[in-house]
Amino acid sequence: MAAEPILVPEATWWRQSAVYQIYPRSFVDANGDRIGDLRGIISRVPYLAALGIDAVWLSPFYPSALADGGYDVADYRNVDPRIGTLEEFDEMVAALHAEGIRVVVDIVPNHSSNDHPWFQEALKAPKGSAARDRYIFRDGVGPDGGLPPADWQAAFGGLAWEPVGDGQWYLHTFAKEQPDFNWDNREVRDDFLKTLRFWSDRGVDGFRVDVANLLVKDLPATLPSRAELDGMDRDSGTHPLMDRDEVHEVYAEWRAVFNEYNPPRTAVAEAWVDSPVRRAKYAAPGSLGQAFNFDLLTADFDAGQFRRIVTDNLAQSAVTGSSSTWVLSNHDVTRHATRYGLPPLDGRKGVKQGVEWMLAGAPADGVDLALGLARARAATLFLLALPGSTYLYQGEELGLHEVGDIPAEERQDPAYHRSVNQPDWTYDGLGRDGCRVPLPWTATGPSFGFGPDGAHLPQPEWFGKVSVEAQDGDPASTLNLYRGALRLRRVLQGGETLEWTEAADGEVLAFLRPGGWLNITNFGEAPVALPDGELLLASAPVEDGLLPGPATAWLRV
Repeated sequence: MAAEPILVPEATWWRQSAVYQIYPRSFVDANGDRIGDLRGIISRVPYLAALGIDAVWLSPFYPSALADGGYDVADYRNVDPRIGTLEEFDEMVAALHAEGIRVVVDIVPNHSSNDHPWFQEALKAPKGSAARDRYIFRDGVGPDGGLPPADWQAAFGGLAWEPVGDGQWYLHTFAKEQPDFNWDNREVRDDFLKTLRFWSDRGVDGFRVDVANLLVKDLPATLPSRAELDGMDRDSGTHPLMDRDEVHEVYAEWRAVFNEYNPPRTAVAEAWVDSPVRRAKYAAPGSLGQAFNFDLLTADFDAGQFRRIVTDNLAQSAVTGSSSTWVLSNHDVTRHATRYGLPPLDGRKGVKQGVEWMLAGAPADGVDLALGLARARAATLFLLALPGSTYLYQGEELGLHEVGDIPAEERQDPAYHRSVNQPDWTYDGLGRDGCRVPLPWTATGPSFGFGPDGAHLPQPEWFGKVSVEAQDGDPASTLNLYRGALRLRRVLQGGETLEWTEAADGEVLAFLRPGGWLNITNFGEAPVALPDGELLLASAPVEDGLLPGPATAWLRV
């Protein structure tokens, strides 16, 4: 199709962008230490450019003890020496920018690593000191402070309070190696403003804000119990631990920093909140400007669910003036090719709970691999046709399934280890290691081209068959489907609206985008007839004008 890509103004590039998430430690290892690095990313810039993405989002690459996959940050203004140097970071940004690819980095503001100099200073400082005030310390209960201040449970299991040996305890929403900052402390706020400018000055185009809803807390002298917390309203902005209205005072300061740059730096909030009204506050122009919607991460491959989610989220975007964000996979959830091959979620909140299929020999019995991949390909084309920005997770362009057969002793996710030690606590099944296994680039070799000396998580034998090398020359491969879709999307994407068109079959969704771009997705099994028009792309072969199921087709009508 001979057409020029639609030109996007610099200041609004993020509104309909395709952003590719790189989990640096599992992308490419250039120096042979089994951990992915910046030099490895630089070596794959041509691959990323050929894929057709608009931006990359880098998961944390900062110095870290890896208690939580890099989300325990010891230095917010540096690069982990195992991953690279600041000079290599600058080289990477320049190489990506030269290909027209923007750079978004993760910022982790709720908590630091317990190795952070501030926290180490706090441990050595007395009670009531300025050093301890940067974090959330409380006296324990009992004559010697030997009991926790409250019975709260951390997100990865176990108590959310950790003793420091002098009668005081500190709060950690996640792992004990991740102490929560005190965002009522002006020094904390100012230091993060400094961090935002540091990376913006190095050419970073935007920020993904980790657990953006958790920063500001309001803890009374007498702390509520866990049961009392569970019964508190989460939609009023007054919950003591999450999604408080005051957090947007923090983000208003961040927005002022973003707007110092030309074009303004962007931000997207990871805010797991319960209502569209609460989510909209993070997407407001005076706050972060965009917020992830994760609704499709907990949806089945179902026409009714998909239509409701799209309709609701486009309505939310219209209210805020932002654009929606569409996500099927990321570093925290089961890959969608596998998810769609499992029994329906049926509204369950946890996308990994109950995945007993993850035993030996994964992908194992219990997953319909072919059905899962067919649905994943169809869902991806559906997603890429929507107005708004799309976030793609590394490896999904290869149709990768979740890796389930990781020996317990080689698993790294604290959620997994906490679950094993506490059988009554089920955070997310076998944890998140299965979607973080280093990528396969070649069909053979000790790490399938990831690095010269193996990988930090074990790769399965079947990786070679789905590697970049194996798929590169196959026009029907998932990799080439992504390449074709992303290339077409740049040409077709115009306006930020869609119009649903009625389909004769209740398992079919069709919508029209400006310029005559029609998306049709068959969620069922029986083939359906395509309307008249030019077939541009399909996730499965179309024969005699019939779209099989499950599959998606793009037409110009």
